Amino acid sequence: MKHVVQLTEGWRLSHEGKRLEAEVPGCVHTDLLAAGLIPDPFLGANEKEIDWVGRRSWTYTLDLPPTGDTAERTDLVFDGLDTAAELVLDGQELGLTRNMHRSYRFDVTGRAGELSVTFASAYDEAASVRAVTGERPNVYPEPFQYVRKMAANFGWDWGPTVVTAGIWRPARLECWSTARVARVRPLVTVDGTDGRVELRVDVERTAAGTDRRLVALATVAGVTTRAEIDGDSVTLVLDVPGVRLWWPRGHGEQPLYDVELRLLDGAAPLDVWQRRIGFRTVELDRSADEHGTGFTFVVNGERVFVRGVNWIPDDVLPSRITPERYRERLEQTAAANVDLVRVWGGGIYEDDAFYDACDELGLMVWQDFLFACAAYPEEQPLRGEVEAEARENVVRLMPHPSLILWNGNNENLWGFRDWDWEEPLAGDSWGEGYYLGLLPRVVAGLDPTRHYTAGSPWSGSWDHHPNDPDHGTYHSWEVWNRQDYTEYRANVPRFVSEFGWQAPAALATLRRALPGEDLAPDSPGMLHHQKAEDGNGKLNRGVARHFDLPEGDFDRWHYLTQVVQARAVATGIEHWRANWPRCAGTIVWQINDCWPVSSWSAIDGDGRLKPLHHELRRVYADRLLTLQPGPDGPELVLCNQGSELWATDVTLRLMHTDGTLATRLSLGRDVPAREVLRLPVPPEVRPADGGTKEYLVADADDLRALHLPVRDKEFDYPAPRFDIAVETVGRDTDTVDVVVSAHTLVRDLLLQADRLAPHASADRGLITLLPGEQTRIRVHGAAGAGANVVRAALFCVEPA
Repeated sequence: MKHVVQLTEGWRLSHEGKRLEAEVPGCVHTDLLAAGLIPDPFLGANEKEIDWVGRRSWTYTLDLPPTGDTAERTDLVFDGLDTAAELVLDGQELGLTRNMHRSYRFDVTGRAGELSVTFASAYDEAASVRAVTGERPNVYPEPFQYVRKMAANFGWDWGPTVVTAGIWRPARLECWSTARVARVRPLVTVDGTDGRVELRVDVERTAAGTDRRLVALATVAGVTTRAEIDGDSVTLVLDVPGVRLWWPRGHGEQPLYDVELRLLDGAAPLDVWQRRIGFRTVELDRSADEHGTGFTFVVNGERVFVRGVNWIPDDVLPSRITPERYRERLEQTAAANVDLVRVWGGGIYEDDAFYDACDELGLMVWQDFLFACAAYPEEQPLRGEVEAEARENVVRLMPHPSLILWNGNNENLWGFRDWDWEEPLAGDSWGEGYYLGLLPRVVAGLDPTRHYTAGSPWSGSWDHHPNDPDHGTYHSWEVWNRQDYTEYRANVPRFVSEFGWQAPAALATLRRALPGEDLAPDSPGMLHHQKAEDGNGKLNRGVARHFDLPEGDFDRWHYLTQVVQARAVATGIEHWRANWPRCAGTIVWQINDCWPVSSWSAIDGDGRLKPLHHELRRVYADRLLTLQPGPDGPELVLCNQGSELWATDVTLRLMHTDGTLATRLSLGRDVPAREVLRLPVPPEVRPADGGTKEYLVADADDLRALHLPVRDKEFDYPAPRFDIAVETVGRDTDTVDVVVSAHTLVRDLLLQADRLAPHASADRGLITLLPGEQTRIRVHGAAGAGANVVRAALFCVEPA
């Protein structure tokens, strides 16, 4: 039986003539941090102080002992080397690597001695490749398109420039005889309730095992089959009756089945391969209709409006992301009623723990191949690396039922058309051959059970603009960059795979990341932790369109930017959900951060929830009530994404700003499952166009929608008045209920719990109360917080 020795102990890192203890998996930065030799790059402007780390070479060493094993073969295996490395064992070269996104295997049978792994600077590697391929355009001043490495290491408009190197995934020795399982491709299909698993198995043999007649034995859900292997490959088919279907969260359960493949020499076990699978069907309806070209996922025969988020690496030092951290972040994601996570193309193919958690939580995964925002050369040495990387990761991720789509790239097809690339390229390769040739061939050949799309955005062919809202997927960035968020309502894309709005991190996160700084929107640390071009200018303009921009009041500015972020994203989602099935999904940019920063995230770099997270939970819930502009005035829209009929009574109230009721009426309505009901608001409850003293409130069950005929700074808000009480919950003195009783209209009330204590959290985001209403906000981690302390952490909209 194969014997595995994990290589986690005894590694050393050479630094200025000294050998430091090194952690594997890890990277140079984590080792230097542990030794106290560099400052934390996440604090202040320390990012600038460690730039030198990514610009020099580094050597890891390990005394590789004799295995003392009777095995015929010993392999040295690395699941990830970041990135360009030379490996030497006992003075003899083992090999060279140049791809962070691949694994590597070296035959070290009978060998021992000092193993050294020397990493070249990624900048030097990029320069050597660029010298061969020539220049290519890029939206950032960093050379990430010349090296198969996490592009975001070189900085992004939400991330620092921290260029890593190191043994970033596990290393081990594998000792085996006769044969081993080299690769298994599980093709999982289902017809009704009858499942089928085809295991395409490749084996590697030793010289002594060349002529051995081997046996492959496979089991799933109590079904077993076996096959003899005469050569190096075999296919086993397991028909499994009565399977339970895997569904995205909100649509059903997520049953998973264990699959085991055993490789035998007679009765003697040689190797074993184990995974979990799920049975489901996924179709992608890209058919043409009267609106253009659709892009609708159909899961188990059911058409789905996707409630998605974009995912970036959760740490700029990805070796620090543990399975527990993946689980926590993805549970936070699922708690926002998200059902799809898009793994963005400037990051990494995540660890198996990420996809395992998505399988269990019912989070569909849209997986980008790793190309983003640049023209990529298609010549060697990159082309061979791209193909090897794609083949390995397609096979690695195939077992996961959560994986529903392969995507060729992020924004590169759009970039070629709109970002002035064609003239400087002058006919040179730029990646089109990858996205429209190589990658779809790899997916079709290895994973024919899943769909492939060439890019995000992509209209489906060059017959249409790559970012045409009427065809395929669409990125909506003009609104954030130049317009008011109400402009999200200007069109109805078929599928919005990126859009978003910025806000700063939580206050406790900012205080940790910027110690001692007198916080202001333009204070040095705040500006350093704002990587977007004119990011603060766009934040300020976004606020100023709706509110008076506060001068010299950081706390108020911080609150209003959070309000605008939440409102902006909600405006887009409510509008696009109201236009289902023409629009078939939204993927918000972005759910998470890789460090403490002002960004588009709903969860900040310290894992704290922004108000946007709570707003996503509302607008991504199965049932959504919203008031939308119509050609003849406001319209009432009820979206029912649940599996059952929604029978509800809607109450519409026309309210005066002084708290008195002008008109009230009720409507009983039934909304079928997976459908949208759109109704004109009756004239008697509509506020006058341009009026500043009336507003419309719609309530249905526990849902509420508001319509003001003018923007906030033009509306005649009353001075907000409310009472506060703090009640301890049971015997848990660490948990309290903050009870707020409103005497006036209180718009977008927000309790920023981290102002009470850095670890405190609240269960609610933005809340609007009418006069006489009361709400409870449960706060964990707020021991000893009194009403006066809580009041200082409460914010709401105030009169202009």
